[in-house]
Amino acid sequence: MKIGYNIPAPQMITADVVREIEAMGVDSVWVPEAYGYDCLTPLTWVAAHSTRLRIGSAIVQMAARTPTATAMAAMTLDQFSQGRFSLGLGASGPQVVEGWYGQPYARPLARTREYFDIVRTVVAREVPLEYHGEFYSHPYVGGTGLGKPLKSIAHPLRADQPVLLAAEGPKNVALSAEIADGWIAMLLGPGNDAYYRGCLDEGFALRNAERRPAEEFEVITTMPVVVDDDVETAADSVREYLALYVGGMGARGKNFHYDVMARLGYEEVAEKVQVLFLDGRKKEAAAAIPTAMVEEVALVGPPAKIRDDLQALESTVTTTVAVLGDLHALRTVVECRS
Repeated sequence: MKIGYNIPAPQMITADVVREIEAMGVDSVWVPEAYGYDCLTPLTWVAAHSTRLRIGSAIVQMAARTPTATAMAAMTLDQFSQGRFSLGLGASGPQVVEGWYGQPYARPLARTREYFDIVRTVVAREVPLEYHGEFYSHPYVGGTGLGKPLKSIAHPLRADQPVLLAAEGPKNVALSAEIADGWIAMLLGPGNDAYYRGCLDEGFALRNAERRPAEEFEVITTMPVVVDDDVETAADSVREYLALYVGGMGARGKNFHYDVMARLGYEEVAEKVQVLFLDGRKKEAAAAIPTAMVEEVALVGPPAKIRDDLQALESTVTTTVAVLGDLHALRTVVECRS
């Protein structure tokens, strides 16, 4: 199992921090994107101040850019980092897609298929881009009539650059196994490993033989890590994080994080947390999360416990753990893994 580091805010990324992370023996650095900072600019900074670190977007939100713009950025970053960039893509949710980007959210899985097709076609650079789907059309139909199929003037460093899909719902997880080179997971742990293995197997059964073999498929999960001799104190630091995602990152009846915890057997807790959070009672929402629920999806407690929990993760589908926490937490995970 490889260890990565998820950097939630660009201001945390300094040259000294990047060098320290690389010196620890960390495999990769991942940067998310929500509705504030973009993820590609800080990844460029990380690439410029490192020599070995793999860099990955976790994730580029598809609604933020056309597929061709994303493909151009991916080729540029891969060239700039000399083959160290992995493109993580995700659909996000209706609140962000429609509220922030002003784009429709309908049929996200079908839209994702088309997006992947176009990105891969551009990066492969084998033929000019000519694509007419339900959501994207190249050349554009109904315009001046002057558009024509184009092929990137830039030659990619890697024509088969890895493209990963972030997913939480069962159909989307299956889609990652069908069309992507890896799955970027969230709220993943040994407790729901068997469920997601089934979803992935469904996708692998439909996987195109021309794609990387299933044996090379990656599963990358971001896990909060809090090191403290007292497990309850450590768990307290994660409760607010879970309350935000389970209670507030989505609408009532349309929250993918809520659904994950419900499948883990915490539906009553998730319902209570969501009601409290949406009612503005955020501290009460966090307090309603039991320690057992935290331990399902986070690494909390003293180093000895974290070492045991990491060993349990080895038996899941996870190949890389992207740690969400401070550098002390990251160092502890690296030492426990060793």
